[in-house]
Amino acid sequence: MPFSIRLAMGLGGVPPHDNHRAYLWEKRLHWPMLMVSLLALPAFYLGELAAEPQLVAAGHMLDWVVLLAFSTELILMLGVSTQRKRYLAHNWLSLAIIAATAVSLLLPHLPGELYALLRLLRLVLAGFLGARLAHQLRSLTPGSTPYILLLGIGLMLLSGGGFYWLEPSVNDYWDGVWLAFTSGLTVGYGDLVPTTYPARLFAGVVIVLTYGVMSLVTASIAAFFIGQEERHMRLEMHHDLKALRNEIADLRDLINAQQSKLPVNQKKQD
Repeated sequence: MPFSIRLAMGLGGVPPHDNHRAYLWEKRLHWPMLMVSLLALPAFYLGELAAEPQLVAAGHMLDWVVLLAFSTELILMLGVSTQRKRYLAHNWLSLAIIAATAVSLLLPHLPGELYALLRLLRLVLAGFLGARLAHQLRSLTPGSTPYILLLGIGLMLLSGGGFYWLEPSVNDYWDGVWLAFTSGLTVGYGDLVPTTYPARLFAGVVIVLTYGVMSLVTASIAAFFIGQEERHMRLEMHHDLKALRNEIADLRDLINAQQSKLPVNQKKQD
């Protein structure tokens, strides 16, 4: 079996030659799990870097959402797959996400060095979810353009709330959305800027996520027009091949008709 980076990273998906239901459910769960994977960075930020107890509690709640979603996905896919062991081997990243999330939730208070290991574990969890998110974004098709656009708008709306909480110069929610828009699209008008370290860190996350998603929108639109041109070229090639077959058939009929008019002795000589 050739080496596969996707398999090595635990992103293999449904194994080859599995049943139709497994592929169907993998497709159905794509968008919900994409949304869940987007919770990685806010969950890590709220759980580890936020100072207010309410925000820390919100981060733990997001961790619970991640745990329940990935556990449900894994149980469901194992139920419809006929190659359960291969599915687990191909998707070990999901198991790692479930295990890391469960440990961080069930052991929230640890002393000394163990707490440092727990923080490292949460960082690793955010990396796992980021890898899963990157893989799911790569598998989007040109037909997903409206969904990607909605995803980008949703990110900006959520980021607006984050800036409203973290940045003192943002006076209302819509100012936060404007700051998220100018930051995510790298416009940078300068009327609103993040001034605190948490807001700057959050701005970096917003820029990476929003700019990446909006780049996918541009690429998806370009792929749509290229696909239209390729489809038109295939139709033209199909028409030309059909015309060529008809011409060959006409030539064959003409040759047969000419041969049928030849004298019998000449046919034998030929």
